[in-house]
Amino acid sequence: MPSTTEITVSQLSRLIGTPAAPSVIDVRLAEDISADPRILPASYRLDYRSVADWAGKFTGQNVVIVCQRGLKLSQGVAAWLRQYGVGAETLEGGFEAWRDAGGLLVAPAVLPSRNAAGQTVWVTRSRPKIDRIACPWLIRRFIDPDAAFLFVNAAEVPAVAEHFQATPFDIEGVFWSHRGEACTFDTMIAEFDLRSKPLDHLATIVRAADTARLELSPQAPGLLAASLGLSRMYRDDLEQLNASMSLYDAFYRWCRDAVGETHDWPAGARMS
Repeated sequence: MPSTTEITVSQLSRLIGTPAAPSVIDVRLAEDISADPRILPASYRLDYRSVADWAGKFTGQNVVIVCQRGLKLSQGVAAWLRQYGVGAETLEGGFEAWRDAGGLLVAPAVLPSRNAAGQTVWVTRSRPKIDRIACPWLIRRFIDPDAAFLFVNAAEVPAVAEHFQATPFDIEGVFWSHRGEACTFDTMIAEFDLRSKPLDHLATIVRAADTARLELSPQAPGLLAASLGLSRMYRDDLEQLNASMSLYDAFYRWCRDAVGETHDWPAGARMS
């Protein structure tokens, strides 16, 4: 009889990158991490030995625990978390099953350091339109669900980055920015090693809309129009970001699941 406290690789892969994704907690041993330091998208790396200290952070949430093979460490941590009212499952087969199935894995070498609250902190120019919304969406859905974003005057981005230990993005002369004809969204997908057909498709739409090359994608004018409309609707950049998350969620799901679907008035159908 299948376990009621396990989730399969295919089931979890359908949730990753969507608003319904559970929190993923990596509790692998140090030697396993040394052998392959990559992590599942948007996962927390926490020490199984101190589960009693951090369990309360996830009370009321759904989480998936990942160890190397889905055995004692993940099952023990999940059982402990359930004592705190956490909806905890383990990944069937663990990290090895995810890796062997070709699941997305994030390259951690370029991950910014986290602050005392465990967040990555990013800073960019205020009044975002496309790239400066697409990148935070990518970060929150695939890198760090708790990431903080600071929107400031363009001239102040370097100084704010220095004084607040934030990572600058989408400005000239920094690591996370445009490279040639690629936009910052492209750079993040490449550097975090998040190559996948849906994200690559979405990157084309973002690049076309962000760099005024609408001919690259039929969907780009729609993204541009929606983005400009949202920028007019909200004076507060964080409110705009929060409102725009569902826009990128929708484009991502279209890229992943619906590119072959069409919609038209049924042939022969007439209203009486």
